[in-house]
Amino acid sequence: MDISELCLPDPLSYHNQALLSNSLERFLTPMATLEPSHFWLLNRMAADERHLPSSCGSYIKTEPSSPSSVIDTVSHHSPSGNSDASGGYVSTMNSHSNGLDSPPMFTPSGLGAATCRKRYDDCSSTIMEDSSIKCEYMLNSLPKRLCLVCGDIASGYHYGVASCEACKAFFKRTIQGNIEYSCPATNECEITKRRRKSCQACRFMKCLKVGMLKEGVRLDRVRGGRQKYKRRLDSENNPYLGLTLPPPTKKPLTKIVSHLLVAEPEKIYAMPDPTMPESDIKALTTLCDLADRELVVIIGWAKHIPGFSTLSLGDQMSLLQSAWMEILILSIVFRSLPYEDELVYAEDYIMDEEHSRLTGLLDLYVSILQLVRKYKKLKVEKEEFVTLKAIALANSDSMHIEDMEAVQKLQDALHEALQDFESSQHQEDPRRAGKLLMTLPLLRQTATKAVQHFYSIKVQGKVPMHKLFLEMLEAKV
Repeated sequence: MDISELCLPDPLSYHNQALLSNSLERFLTPMATLEPSHFWLLNRMAADERHLPSSCGSYIKTEPSSPSSVIDTVSHHSPSGNSDASGGYVSTMNSHSNGLDSPPMFTPSGLGAATCRKRYDDCSSTIMEDSSIKCEYMLNSLPKRLCLVCGDIASGYHYGVASCEACKAFFKRTIQGNIEYSCPATNECEITKRRRKSCQACRFMKCLKVGMLKEGVRLDRVRGGRQKYKRRLDSENNPYLGLTLPPPTKKPLTKIVSHLLVAEPEKIYAMPDPTMPESDIKALTTLCDLADRELVVIIGWAKHIPGFSTLSLGDQMSLLQSAWMEILILSIVFRSLPYEDELVYAEDYIMDEEHSRLTGLLDLYVSILQLVRKYKKLKVEKEEFVTLKAIALANSDSMHIEDMEAVQKLQDALHEALQDFESSQHQEDPRRAGKLLMTLPLLRQTATKAVQHFYSIKVQGKVPMHKLFLEMLEAKV
């Protein structure tokens, strides 16, 4: 696969919403061969073919946002996994009363009809009115290359890495001035556009980690020239000797892994209804609403996996319908790694064993916790997590794949990316990639158990479910 052709699209392109009546016409041929359960997902993915005007900010939802039959809505999250909007997407915890609303929900008998949801006739004007959540990126027809250090827009390749002017200048000043930095925390500070000035030590470490080359800086242009630099480099007080630098044998991240890191969504929040009394119904309703919103994010995220959008629309939908629960569970597992015997369904919604028992989710809790312990033992890194997530999507067991050769090509590219990462970053463990891949069968078993459990909740009519979540459940059963 030619990696140069896999340039990551504009990070906001999959959040564009539009009326679907005209867009569906271009998919008449694919629709003739699709299963009926594909149609809602087709609407969701077809919406990406249309763009809002560049002046439109991007919407952030605090409610479930399944697609309606006319208007597609979306939760807006950042791929970088941090609060830096310019690194990709924007998120907020603030509720917003004029947000794009969900379509009618599946409502079991006895619960009454779902509350009628408002629809927007003019998405563009409404978005402009809500300036508090406007995105810093504007939609652009051309792809943007992002700085691998902070996530800002890259101005080009500097010292061997796609980077912005600010990080280029910072790296140059550090090398030419032979400057010593120290981190006031644990040498793990998050580096984003907004936070890149908060810790110079971690920023410099990030520059080195993504592959910036010290040899690329012209040392003869500083006062004292090369001789002065050589004397300082050889001195016992060399500040670089005090830094914990990556071993010289380690290589920069592969382009696919770098793109997956950039495409990673922002942290998500459950925001349970404070007016509902605590009960198993409230917990299940919160989790179903959360899953519905995460599904919207997953669909957008998938379109930013290098090579995924080159698949046929039918194959894209088949992969998503087959692997969506595995992706959801893998995200829960990674969020839960820093915790002891607790599952982090969202940043503001954590369940322990007792809470899971009261909710009727104890079996699922035990299964997911088994995965958490496996990944803890392996000390899984974020680069491995994002690559495993993409592999889980491509490694589908769907029986409806149209072009198996194209899907196999995507699988091979992702497996190769994981293998390259492990061989360059974990040379001490040549079997590490295999160990990670061996966790996928357990992940699939756990996902199957989760789908069956939530489908039984649907059959029992315990809680209302939104259209997208309901359709995806039925596609898996």
